[in-house]
Amino acid sequence: MSDKSYLNWPFLDGRHRELEASLDSWASEHVAQQHEADVDAACRALVRSLGAGGWLRHAVGGTAFGGAGEAIDTRAICLIRETLARHSGLADFAFAMQGLGSGAITLHGSDAQKRRYLPRVAAGEAIAAFALSEPDAGSDVASMQCAAEQEGDGYVLRGEKTWISNGGIADFYVVFARTGEAPGARGISAFIVDADAPGLEIAERIDVIAPHPLARLRFADCRIPASSRLGAAGEGFKVAMATLDIFRTSVAAAALGFARRALDEALHRAGTRSMFGQVLADFQLTQAKLAQMATGIDAAALLTYRAAWQRDQGERVTKEAAMAKMTATETAQQVIDAAVQMFGGLGVVSEQPVERLYREIRALRIYEGATEVQQLIIARELLRQAANSNAKAAA
Repeated sequence: MSDKSYLNWPFLDGRHRELEASLDSWASEHVAQQHEADVDAACRALVRSLGAGGWLRHAVGGTAFGGAGEAIDTRAICLIRETLARHSGLADFAFAMQGLGSGAITLHGSDAQKRRYLPRVAAGEAIAAFALSEPDAGSDVASMQCAAEQEGDGYVLRGEKTWISNGGIADFYVVFARTGEAPGARGISAFIVDADAPGLEIAERIDVIAPHPLARLRFADCRIPASSRLGAAGEGFKVAMATLDIFRTSVAAAALGFARRALDEALHRAGTRSMFGQVLADFQLTQAKLAQMATGIDAAALLTYRAAWQRDQGERVTKEAAMAKMTATETAQQVIDAAVQMFGGLGVVSEQPVERLYREIRALRIYEGATEVQQLIIARELLRQAANSNAKAAA
């Protein structure tokens, strides 16, 4: 069993500890590693199960719309993702995409939009998706080409989106498109597009090393009503960044879940694998590696729950979330790689726990901002803070 002493850190309180204990117990009974050939069906089933269990309520803000509270509790989101990731990568994915896909509606939706979508997301009755990336616009959101042109009493979307999680199984997509109010990021708007909207096509399903539902979307004169716009015209970039500010920290938490599971597997393997008349754990090299793994996990956890706590206090966490995401995902990659090494040949056998973790972790170092992008964000925030300090000192 994973070390849970972190639950007593001052970043968390009693309700968070109760949430983790309840979810861990529920997941032990209801969530298993998914081996089904039909990943779409497995993901749909997990969304229904998470909804029925009441866990998706935490991904939605507003009790009137099915949420667990009036605002999304970032620490709760992190604890849920970390716990689910320890049990199943696909379960974590199913939960996270519900929150990411509906987070923009929670933060910027009208009451009518919230009433239409959020209760179904919370209940697991509708699958949500977040469509931001394009073939030539991933981390550089301002370079997106997908456009929404106002025609009559609605908009017409033209262009493509790619790497869209839940693509092909989602019931609706939050789509970001260029509307031209200003150059760059200031000329982007957000829209809610139902999966059956005329002109929305699934151009391609994308297979990746850790099977998840992914697709490339094409908008071929896709007509949507003006009421589908989410937030004000030209403020789509703000909508996207506000949503990512919540869920970027939770990516770090998912990485922690993967890393903790890998350490558990490594400890068991080290204590039971016979080698040269002793067990693997008796070798000082093994002990040193286990110490590095545990220390890295704790360091990443401190950054993760600091960022989550700060956001729940209403603080700006652009730098802190980037630090957490970068450190936790990079650390988890190292921890999982070390666990695979301890398992030897068994570590690369298909569907062994550490082999699954090895495939699961790789994407987390890329999505919602690759490690290199997090480094840029951190540096820019440091330079901005230094410039502000210098300006105050000179005044």
